[in-house]
Amino acid sequence: MSDPQNRDLDVSGVAAAIGEPARARILFCLMDGRARTGTELTVVAEVGPSTASVHLNRLERTRLVKMVRQGRNRYYSLRGLEVASALEGLSVLAAAVPDKFVSSTPHHLRAARSCYDHIAGSVGVSILDRFAALGWLTGTERKQNNDYDVTREGAQAFQDFGIDLDAARALRRRFACGCLDWSERRFHLAGALGAAFLTLARKRKWVVQDLDSRALRITNRGRRDIFSRIGVPA
Repeated sequence: MSDPQNRDLDVSGVAAAIGEPARARILFCLMDGRARTGTELTVVAEVGPSTASVHLNRLERTRLVKMVRQGRNRYYSLRGLEVASALEGLSVLAAAVPDKFVSSTPHHLRAARSCYDHIAGSVGVSILDRFAALGWLTGTERKQNNDYDVTREGAQAFQDFGIDLDAARALRRRFACGCLDWSERRFHLAGALGAAFLTLARKRKWVVQDLDSRALRITNRGRRDIFSRIGVPA
């Protein structure tokens, strides 16, 4: 068991790394799952190259981002889904209000966006709702940690879509879980199953991602082949 004092220091170190505005801009930029060069992130952070380098080194040390060298460039990306989920949760806290919630998120991001490797926004929330309503997912037995299981009907449905559930289960990550959506304040589908669905949606051109943002656009093919089929307004 880890030393509680060391754990407290570790947590405060991560919080401090996220808490600097330039570093926060870098992290939220990487929430779309893409890797970016140090030069690109310098522009995002709105600082000079030497300062951006210091920020990126800090984020690496605290295991919030990872770096891969390719040729002359260094490419940075989020360390993993846990980092993305933590950032999404912080967004919820940052915008929390005591009265009735009214989202101020720009429409193109609120409708559908990538949350690291799965679909967020009102579309993402609706997908999870519909999977549950159709009887494809159940989370009643493990409700506290927001994990979901696939039912027999769901297994057949996901297989018909072209999702390999065995491959998703074999990954060293949670299989299917809820991620609290910062613009909707409800859960969208994350985990290996959520990632597999977004991968399939991109491959089949059901969704197209904007080049310069996390926004996802539902294509006419997507509406015809999947979203209207499962009853998701898109």
